[in-house]
Amino acid sequence: MKKHRLKLVVAIAGLCIVFACKEQGQKENTDIIVQQESTLDAEEELYRPNYHFTPKVGWMNDPNGMFHYNGYYHLYFQHYPDGNKWGPMHWGHAISTDMVEWKEQPIALYPDDLGYIFSGSAVVDLQNTSGFGTGGQVPIIAMFTYHNMEIEKANGIDVESQAIAYSLDEGLTWTKYSGNPVIKNPGIRDFRDPKVFWNEEHKKWVMVLAAQDKVMFYGSKDLKSWELLSDFGKDLNREIGTHGGVWECPDLFPVPVEGTDETKWILYVSVNPGGPNGGSATQYFIGDFDGTKFTMDKDFETVLNKGQNFWIDFGKDNYAGVTFSNVTSKNGGKFYMGWMSNWEYANEVPTETWRSAMTVAREIKLIKDADSYRLAFKPVDEIDAYKGVKYKKENIAVNGELALINSEKINFSRAAINFNISDIKKDSFTFKLSNKQGDELLFGYNGIDDTFYIDRNKSGKTGFSDTFSNKKSIAKRISGSKMLSGSILLDKTSIELFFDEGSTVMTEIFFPNVPFETLSIETVNQDFVLDLLEVNELNIN
Repeated sequence: MKKHRLKLVVAIAGLCIVFACKEQGQKENTDIIVQQESTLDAEEELYRPNYHFTPKVGWMNDPNGMFHYNGYYHLYFQHYPDGNKWGPMHWGHAISTDMVEWKEQPIALYPDDLGYIFSGSAVVDLQNTSGFGTGGQVPIIAMFTYHNMEIEKANGIDVESQAIAYSLDEGLTWTKYSGNPVIKNPGIRDFRDPKVFWNEEHKKWVMVLAAQDKVMFYGSKDLKSWELLSDFGKDLNREIGTHGGVWECPDLFPVPVEGTDETKWILYVSVNPGGPNGGSATQYFIGDFDGTKFTMDKDFETVLNKGQNFWIDFGKDNYAGVTFSNVTSKNGGKFYMGWMSNWEYANEVPTETWRSAMTVAREIKLIKDADSYRLAFKPVDEIDAYKGVKYKKENIAVNGELALINSEKINFSRAAINFNISDIKKDSFTFKLSNKQGDELLFGYNGIDDTFYIDRNKSGKTGFSDTFSNKKSIAKRISGSKMLSGSILLDKTSIELFFDEGSTVMTEIFFPNVPFETLSIETVNQDFVLDLLEVNELNIN
């Protein structure tokens, strides 16, 4: 009897403990949820960009299918809505009237039995060559890569094929073509990222596609039947350009040469890894296209053969970018956006609700210097309409470190900065963004070796990756002018630097513990004059 009573007492005590633990557990779980919500709210406030596009939730990488039609710019993108790391790829979608403010739309393309929806492009089929348009409707045709995970898991080669979908409501909803894939895999493991354009001179659609260590050109009259035209990337067993990793996300388009009646063709090829400062980046080639074959310009090829590679961006965080279809700038140039991250650490950056942002839209220009042709970039003019609070100062004498402006006057989480130096000589300078917690983002110019740089070693949260801040990024100055100019776009977690009228560009992300509060400049053992500093706050929601 005592044993039974003892068991009962123990049982009652156990139940009390269980209920107590349950209540305590509920409280702890509630505390955890509240703490998580608080952390996410803080993350939204601290890291969600003010004016660079990010998805509301989930993972994002390459921009896809960008086009302009009836007053709207369309941005599609690689998207995994159910997680913050790379996963089953969809095409997300956003629209804009000016390439600055973007409004996210419902998901455009979902994975299906043929595979994930990898990168591609979209065109406006104005002449209805595809036959998909009915009743006078203009079809939009998206061409994308199917990536079959079942074949990949079985170690097959024919993992990727090319497919199309069409939209009859200006890109809002899509129907996949029943005859997919329109290009089957030819026995190449990495075979993806089709970029399509209409070649007016030869009255046909042309597509450039990444194929492991080269690009392949295809032609079509109707966007459904394609023939192989040529390839580029190797010539007589010689590798052309950088081959540090797989070639991806190509683009081919004509651009007029500034100040001339000449036009050249530009071939973009992203490579991962192999970038100038590590990880993923995008190289370019300049030449001519005859409707079948791309041939490098002789002067450009001479410079390339001397070992100089051509990159659209020397920062670590601009990859897989392509141009908008069906639109050019007033000067005949193209508009471009890239993915603002790097495959070395993209899955690990310290945001949870979403991951990744896009660069600002940029205008591409082609200039000719003494040696060859080169690209130059500038933020699209439309961003000027958002410039508000302004700070301007001239003839700033610098000797040592000098505070220039603080956050009481300008919000550095939404700022555009311009500066000029009339005679750079061998002067060196460092701009520094800092806060009271000791975070510092450094960027500037080394006059001794004629290089620009970004140093984010002390910029805040950096421990999520061994390669995020292990060394500063460096770019050789291209311009030989005595005048040095710079345009800088700052958001909560990014800096985009356009030096010398955009002939050298550097883009990088960072994660400060609190917003930056002060912009200063420093020189070492020299007097220095900053001829102009102009700072505008950007009023973008």
